[in-house]
Amino acid sequence: MNTPERSSAFILDDDEEKIEYFADTKVSNAGTFTFNKEDHTVGNLLRMQLLADPAVKFAGYMHPHPLVHKIHLKIQTSTSQVAPAETLSAAIEDLSNETDHLITQVTDAIDKWKKENDTGMMGM
Repeated sequence: MNTPERSSAFILDDDEEKIEYFADTKVSNAGTFTFNKEDHTVGNLLRMQLLADPAVKFAGYMHPHPLVHKIHLKIQTSTSQVAPAETLSAAIEDLSNETDHLITQVTDAIDKWKKENDTGMMGM
């Protein structure tokens, strides 16, 4: 077949880095992060979290081509006091905390449902 291996969409090659950073030479307080082996899911999630940060002036991403498994995330901060890498790190940390909270809520809801519905299953 002439199709690429499915694993090539998410497994990094030996010479690939997950994230690369390039400072913007034309716009102050800005830079572009390239995320290898990622797609719109991660790009949009990070963009939305970054836009919630008051120190971020601009956040946008692009997925160059459907067969190219990478995204380019551009971040511009409102002051030179905060670097784009700092805001990205904070956004990732916030998303991690939200994910942990969501997992806890789902686990608690499942446990509650099991306790409430356990007696009905015993009578069968």
